[in-house]
Amino acid sequence: MRKKQVVSKRTAEDFRSSINSALAYRNVRYLECQKNHAASIGGYALDGCREFMASGEEGTDLALVCAACGCHRNFHRQEVDAEVVAECSSSSQHSSSGS
Repeated sequence: MRKKQVVSKRTAEDFRSSINSALAYRNVRYLECQKNHAASIGGYALDGCREFMASGEEGTDLALVCAACGCHRNFHRQEVDAEVVAECSSSSQHSSSGS
């Protein structure tokens, strides 16, 4: 039996389903703000914030507030880069029987 290491890039949906993988790296970026500021009057208006910038240090409440637009981080579009590293063991060549 040979062991080999497999590295693959996956989407966010694939990453969620790969919980049983040996090792998974996840890099999340928060991009443009998608909060609809005109929802209360039945319209649609975005503020134009292009990327989330934390207002405070990691681990504080301000780390979840955007310094540019003042919105919570959840209003920003999330981009997930997931890399799953798993060890696979492959058995020897498939045996075939002939008649």
